[in-house]
Amino acid sequence: MRRLIYVVPAAVFALLAGFFLAGLFLKPAEIPTALTDKPVPEFALPALHEGAQGLASADLSGAVSVVNVFASWCLPCRVEHPLLMELAKAGTVNLYGINYKDKSADARKWLDELGDPFQRIGADLDGRVGIDLGVYGVPETFFIGRDGRIKYKHIGPITVEDMERRIRPLIEKLNQ
Repeated sequence: MRRLIYVVPAAVFALLAGFFLAGLFLKPAEIPTALTDKPVPEFALPALHEGAQGLASADLSGAVSVVNVFASWCLPCRVEHPLLMELAKAGTVNLYGINYKDKSADARKWLDELGDPFQRIGADLDGRVGIDLGVYGVPETFFIGRDGRIKYKHIGPITVEDMERRIRPLIEKLNQ
Protein backbone atom coordinates (compact mmCIF):
# COMPACT_ATOMS: atom_id res chain seq x y z
CA MET A 1 0.00 0.00 0.00
CA ARG A 2 2.86 2.39 0.79
CA ARG A 3 4.27 1.75 -2.65
CA LEU A 4 1.05 3.04 -4.26
CA ILE A 5 1.53 6.39 -2.54
CA TYR A 6 4.68 6.86 -4.64
CA VAL A 7 3.67 5.04 -7.83
CA VAL A 8 0.32 6.80 -8.45
CA PRO A 9 1.70 10.39 -8.39
CA ALA A 10 4.65 9.32 -10.55
CA ALA A 11 2.28 7.71 -13.08
CA VAL A 12 0.04 10.78 -13.14
CA PHE A 13 3.08 13.02 -13.64
CA ALA A 14 4.36 10.83 -16.50
CA LEU A 15 0.93 10.91 -18.19
CA LEU A 16 0.67 14.71 -17.93
CA ALA A 17 4.24 15.13 -19.15
CA GLY A 18 3.38 12.99 -22.16
CA PHE A 19 0.39 15.19 -23.03
CA PHE A 20 2.46 18.37 -22.71
CA LEU A 21 5.25 16.88 -24.82
CA ALA A 22 2.78 15.91 -27.54
CA GLY A 23 1.38 19.47 -27.46
CA LEU A 24 4.77 20.86 -28.43
CA PHE A 25 4.38 19.27 -31.87
CA LEU A 26 0.89 20.57 -32.61
CA LYS A 27 0.43 23.34 -35.17
CA PRO A 28 -2.04 25.87 -33.73
CA ALA A 29 -2.35 27.73 -37.05
CA GLU A 30 -3.92 24.58 -38.52
CA ILE A 31 -6.79 24.20 -36.07
CA PRO A 32 -9.84 23.35 -38.18
CA THR A 33 -12.86 25.60 -37.95
CA ALA A 34 -16.41 24.30 -37.73
CA LEU A 35 -17.30 26.94 -40.33
CA THR A 36 -15.18 25.42 -43.13
CA ASP A 37 -17.26 25.32 -46.31
CA LYS A 38 -20.17 27.00 -44.56
CA PRO A 39 -21.53 30.46 -45.43
CA VAL A 40 -20.03 33.42 -43.60
CA PRO A 41 -22.32 34.24 -40.66
CA GLU A 42 -24.60 37.21 -41.26
CA PHE A 43 -23.19 40.51 -39.99
CA ALA A 44 -23.03 44.21 -40.79
CA LEU A 45 -20.28 46.26 -39.14
CA PRO A 46 -19.92 50.04 -39.15
CA ALA A 47 -16.91 51.50 -40.94
CA LEU A 48 -13.71 52.18 -39.07
CA HIS A 49 -13.18 55.42 -41.02
CA GLU A 50 -15.84 58.10 -41.04
CA GLY A 51 -17.50 58.45 -44.42
CA ALA A 52 -16.26 55.03 -45.60
CA GLN A 53 -18.33 51.93 -46.16
CA GLY A 54 -18.53 49.37 -43.39
CA LEU A 55 -18.18 45.64 -43.89
CA ALA A 56 -21.02 43.15 -44.13
CA SER A 57 -21.28 39.47 -44.90
CA ALA A 58 -23.03 40.42 -48.15
CA ASP A 59 -19.73 41.99 -49.33
CA LEU A 60 -18.04 38.60 -49.16
CA SER A 61 -19.61 36.81 -52.10
CA GLY A 62 -19.16 37.11 -55.84
CA ALA A 63 -15.36 37.32 -55.64
CA VAL A 64 -12.60 35.62 -53.68
CA SER A 65 -12.10 37.50 -50.42
CA VAL A 66 -9.67 37.53 -47.53
CA VAL A 67 -10.82 38.90 -44.18
CA ASN A 68 -8.12 39.72 -41.64
CA VAL A 69 -9.14 40.19 -38.01
CA PHE A 70 -6.69 42.60 -36.38
CA ALA A 71 -6.21 45.16 -33.60
CA SER A 72 -3.75 47.99 -32.99
CA TRP A 73 -2.78 46.48 -29.62
CA CYS A 74 -1.81 43.17 -31.27
CA LEU A 75 1.95 42.76 -31.76
CA PRO A 76 1.65 39.72 -34.08
CA CYS A 77 -0.69 41.82 -36.27
CA ARG A 78 2.15 44.29 -36.71
CA VAL A 79 4.47 41.44 -37.75
CA GLU A 80 2.14 40.13 -40.47
CA HIS A 81 1.08 43.56 -41.74
CA PRO A 82 3.80 43.94 -44.43
CA LEU A 83 2.61 40.66 -45.98
CA LEU A 84 -0.95 41.97 -46.10
CA MET A 85 0.36 45.11 -47.81
CA GLU A 86 2.04 42.89 -50.43
CA LEU A 87 -1.14 40.87 -50.88
CA ALA A 88 -3.13 44.06 -51.43
CA LYS A 89 -0.58 45.32 -53.92
CA ALA A 90 -0.77 42.04 -55.91
CA GLY A 91 -4.50 42.67 -56.45
CA THR A 92 -5.38 38.98 -56.76
CA VAL A 93 -8.01 39.03 -54.04
CA ASN A 94 -10.38 41.41 -52.24
CA LEU A 95 -8.77 42.16 -48.88
CA TYR A 96 -11.01 43.28 -46.02
CA GLY A 97 -10.34 43.94 -42.37
CA ILE A 98 -12.24 43.55 -39.12
CA ASN A 99 -10.88 45.72 -36.35
CA TYR A 100 -11.49 43.61 -33.25
CA LYS A 101 -12.26 45.08 -29.80
CA ASP A 102 -10.13 48.13 -30.46
CA LYS A 103 -10.58 51.86 -30.10
CA SER A 104 -11.29 53.29 -33.55
CA ALA A 105 -8.87 56.19 -33.09
CA ASP A 106 -6.06 53.78 -32.14
CA ALA A 107 -6.78 51.57 -35.15
CA ARG A 108 -6.81 54.54 -37.54
CA LYS A 109 -3.50 55.79 -36.14
CA TRP A 110 -2.00 52.30 -36.49
CA LEU A 111 -3.12 52.06 -40.13
CA ASP A 112 -1.81 55.57 -40.85
CA GLU A 113 1.57 54.47 -39.53
CA LEU A 114 1.81 51.06 -41.23
CA GLY A 115 -0.37 51.57 -44.31
CA ASP A 116 -3.91 50.48 -45.02
CA PRO A 117 -4.13 47.41 -47.27
CA PHE A 118 -7.89 46.93 -46.79
CA GLN A 119 -10.63 47.80 -49.26
CA ARG A 120 -13.10 48.02 -46.38
CA ILE A 121 -12.75 47.78 -42.63
CA GLY A 122 -15.53 46.94 -40.22
CA ALA A 123 -15.26 47.94 -36.56
CA ASP A 124 -16.20 45.03 -34.28
CA LEU A 125 -16.10 47.07 -31.08
CA ASP A 126 -17.85 44.55 -28.83
CA GLY A 127 -16.43 41.41 -30.47
CA ARG A 128 -19.85 39.99 -31.40
CA VAL A 129 -18.91 39.26 -35.03
CA GLY A 130 -15.65 37.73 -33.83
CA ILE A 131 -17.66 35.35 -31.65
CA ASP A 132 -19.89 34.41 -34.59
CA LEU A 133 -16.78 33.71 -36.70
CA GLY A 134 -15.20 31.64 -33.94
CA VAL A 135 -12.26 33.99 -33.46
CA TYR A 136 -9.90 32.77 -30.73
CA GLY A 137 -7.73 35.88 -30.80
CA VAL A 138 -5.98 38.19 -33.19
CA PRO A 139 -4.72 37.94 -35.81
CA GLU A 140 -6.91 35.47 -37.62
CA THR A 141 -7.50 35.43 -41.35
CA PHE A 142 -10.42 33.93 -43.25
CA PHE A 143 -10.31 32.92 -46.92
CA ILE A 144 -13.70 33.05 -48.59
CA GLY A 145 -14.69 31.67 -51.98
CA ARG A 146 -16.85 33.38 -54.59
CA ASP A 147 -19.81 31.48 -53.16
CA GLY A 148 -19.49 33.32 -49.82
CA ARG A 149 -18.32 30.20 -48.00
CA ILE A 150 -15.31 30.04 -45.67
CA LYS A 151 -12.66 27.87 -47.32
CA TYR A 152 -9.80 28.22 -44.84
CA LYS A 153 -9.05 29.91 -41.53
CA HIS A 154 -5.50 30.87 -40.60
CA ILE A 155 -4.91 31.35 -36.89
CA GLY A 156 -2.03 33.56 -35.81
CA PRO A 157 0.22 35.83 -37.81
CA ILE A 158 0.82 35.02 -41.45
CA THR A 159 4.49 34.33 -42.14
CA VAL A 160 6.44 34.39 -45.41
CA GLU A 161 6.42 30.59 -45.34
CA ASP A 162 2.63 30.52 -44.83
CA MET A 163 2.19 32.94 -47.71
CA GLU A 164 4.29 30.88 -50.12
CA ARG A 165 3.22 27.37 -49.10
CA ARG A 166 -0.45 27.76 -48.28
CA ILE A 167 -1.98 31.16 -48.94
CA ARG A 168 -0.89 32.09 -52.48
CA PRO A 169 -1.69 28.59 -53.81
CA LEU A 170 -5.08 28.70 -52.08
CA ILE A 171 -5.90 32.10 -53.58
CA GLU A 172 -4.86 30.89 -57.04
CA LYS A 173 -7.05 27.80 -56.65
CA LEU A 174 -10.04 29.84 -55.46
CA ASN A 175 -9.62 32.29 -58.36
CA GLN A 176 -9.86 29.52 -60.98
